[in-house]
Amino acid sequence: MGTTMKQVKLEKECELRIEVSDTSPLRLRLLNGSAEIFGTELPPEIWLNFPPRLKFAIFTWHGATIEMDGGPDLSDYVADETPMISYVNVHAILDARRSRAKSSTSSDSESSKGPKVVVVGPTDSGKSTLSRMLLSWAAKQGWKPTFVDLDIGQGSITVPACVAATPIEMPIDPVEGIPLEMPLVYFYGHTTPRFYTLEIILLFSLYDFAGFYFLLLLMITFCCPFFSWMLFSANVDLYRKVVEELAKTLKKQFSGNSESRAAGMVINTMGWTEGVGYDLLLHAIDTFEADVILVLGQEKLCSMLRDVLKSKPKVDVVKLQKSGGVVSRPPKYRQKSRGYRIREYFYGIANELSPHSNIASFSDLSVFRVGGGPQAPRSALPIGAEPAADRTRLVPVNITPDLLHLVVAVSYAKDPDEIISSNVAGFIYITDVDVQRRKITYLAPSVGELPSKILILGTLAWLEN
Repeated sequence: MGTTMKQVKLEKECELRIEVSDTSPLRLRLLNGSAEIFGTELPPEIWLNFPPRLKFAIFTWHGATIEMDGGPDLSDYVADETPMISYVNVHAILDARRSRAKSSTSSDSESSKGPKVVVVGPTDSGKSTLSRMLLSWAAKQGWKPTFVDLDIGQGSITVPACVAATPIEMPIDPVEGIPLEMPLVYFYGHTTPRFYTLEIILLFSLYDFAGFYFLLLLMITFCCPFFSWMLFSANVDLYRKVVEELAKTLKKQFSGNSESRAAGMVINTMGWTEGVGYDLLLHAIDTFEADVILVLGQEKLCSMLRDVLKSKPKVDVVKLQKSGGVVSRPPKYRQKSRGYRIREYFYGIANELSPHSNIASFSDLSVFRVGGGPQAPRSALPIGAEPAADRTRLVPVNITPDLLHLVVAVSYAKDPDEIISSNVAGFIYITDVDVQRRKITYLAPSVGELPSKILILGTLAWLEN
C-alpha cells in the first residue's frame, strides 16, 4: 500500500482548502514559511491531528510549505483568490477602535466601549469563519474580545439550540475550537425559531427511515400533545427573550470590566435573513447596541440594513465578499453536524472525555418547557380577537418515555419563575425512563450530583449511536 503523504507549496496570499474525509483523520505540519488557520498561526514542524469531516483552509501571507497525510479520500486544492486582505483591513480598523476605547479616561462614556461587531449573511456564507478570524487576530494583539454566538442551528460555543458567549483570551485552537471553560449559555431549546421544527424527523432520516418515521410521527402528533408540541413549536418570542437576557448579562459584566469593554465583542448570527429572520437580526443589532455590521455575500441584505440603520450615524454597515471556499451544506449534513456537536460535548473531539451515566428519581427532578401552552378559548376573548398561546409561558412536564433521546438543559435557576432569565450549567442526555420504578437514567459530562434539580426541555434530540 503506497504512502498518502504529500507536500503542498503555497505562494504568498494563497489558500489551501481542505476537506477531511468522513472516515480518516488528517495529520499535517508546517514545514517552512508561515501560515494560519482562520487567524491562528500554525506552529512550525509540529504535527497537528484533525478529526474526520472537518473543513478548513490554510492561508499564507508570505508563502509556506505544508506536509500532510490524510488518507486516499482527502480532498484539497489551492486557491489564489481570497477575500483575506479585506478581512484583515476590517481587523485593523477594529483594532484602532479598541485602542481608542482603552485610552479613554471615562469609564461611563461611549468612548470607553470597543467595537460591537455583528456578522450577518445567509446560510453557508462563512459567518462563523470570519468571526473566528477576527477573534483570533484580536487575541493575538493582546485583546480579550467576547464571542457571542446567536446561531442556534449549529452551536460554535456549546451544543446547538443555545445562545452563548465566552471571552477569547488566546487565538482559537484550529483543532479544539472555541474554549469551553466558562461560557455564558442560555438555552433556547430548538434549532430554529421558525414556525415548526422537524428535528425528530430529520434525526431519524439519517438512518434512511424518513418515510416510515414521518408517518409514525404524524400519528403520534394526533395522539400525543407532547410530540405535537415538539414538532410544531416555533417560538420567536422566546428567542428574542433569551437574546435579551444574554445581552443584559454581558452589559452588566462589561460595566465592571474596562478590559472586556474596550475589547468589545464579535457576534455571529443565524443564516435566516428574510421575513421574521430579518426582524430577529434587527432585534439582535438593537439589543447588543452594535456599531459595526459586516454583511457577507448578499448585496440586497446590505442595502436593506444600510437603509434601516441610516438614522444611526454611528453604525457602520460594511459589505464583504464571502470566501470561495465556503461550501453549501444540505439539511441532512447540517443535521449530522448537530449530532457530532452534541457528541463532542459529552465525549470530546477525540473521545478524550469520559461522561458518566447516572440514575435519579422522578421526585428529585423538576422538568419544564417554555411556550406552547394552551390557547384561551375565543369565548373568553374580546370580539374579533384571535386566541394566541403565551410563547414564554412556563409549563411543567411529566417525566415519561417521551423524554428518551432528548438533550435537556440544567438550569441555574433557584425557582421555576427564574428559568427564562437564568443561564444554564450544562446539559444531560436522557437514555432511559423507567416509569414503574420512577427512575430516569441520563448521561452527564461529569460524575456527581447535578448542580440543580430544575431541567429545561426543548426539541433538541440525539441518537448516541
